[in-house]
Amino acid sequence: MSSTAQREGSTSHSGLSIVLPTFNEGGSIRQVIETLLHLGTNNPLEILIVDDEPLAVERMQVICSKIPQLRVVGTASDGAQALRLVDALQPDLILLDMTMPEVDGISVAKSLAQKTERPAVVFVTAHDNYAVEAFDLDAVDYVLKPVKPERLERAVSRAIARRGDGEASESAWLEELWIPHRSELIRIATSEVGQIDAERDYVRLHVGADDAARTYLLLQTIAGLEKRLDPSRFIRIHRSTILRKDRITGLRHDGLGVWSVELEDGEALRIGRTYLPKVKAMAGR
Repeated sequence: MSSTAQREGSTSHSGLSIVLPTFNEGGSIRQVIETLLHLGTNNPLEILIVDDEPLAVERMQVICSKIPQLRVVGTASDGAQALRLVDALQPDLILLDMTMPEVDGISVAKSLAQKTERPAVVFVTAHDNYAVEAFDLDAVDYVLKPVKPERLERAVSRAIARRGDGEASESAWLEELWIPHRSELIRIATSEVGQIDAERDYVRLHVGADDAARTYLLLQTIAGLEKRLDPSRFIRIHRSTILRKDRITGLRHDGLGVWSVELEDGEALRIGRTYLPKVKAMAGR
């Protein structure tokens, strides 16, 4: 459930159609949480808070205490303790700090990923540069500190929605990206990304088209991102460029062994010699 819902939405569970309240018609994130909880169980969502900063733990406890549908079952100050408490308490959700001594949040999430029955993970951190790693570990959300109550409620609503839908997709490829934007992280589906350009240690994502076109910078190398993208949907045509395949309308031979791809908007981009055989194979040539 997205906090940006604009219309009345419905979901189904066990054959029933249930109308969810909307935010712009008197609804609230809390109402959505209440509705989602009733889809599968009346039990509250049990939460484990993991952070090595006592004040951060206290703040999270205060925020959670104001959401009746949540119940904090434990807190941990380091990753090793968190893993022990997961086994003992079996929480539904972990609010997990990223940077902790010895066993950090990424290591905790990797350990949890090996479990058949595992809690959902929401990373809560002051650092935005771990977002790609977090996505690889199938985190539900990535919340930046200082945590705002409404932002945490959005993350919790996503965790509850996932619990109602069952396990998340086990796809080996990235389906969404978290992008730092105006002191928050926004989610962008990879299906919305039409082109990716390398800019030193960053990549520039081109999203949307025409009047809705926009770009975002992500701290990630193009080679690293290429490994995480579905090769049936994306292709690298140059050392500096990845394209979504459905944007390509044809190939053009410019002479002297130089080839270009033609895009739906009429633009032509040169194909690097290293990548030419793969692009030709895609086109059946």
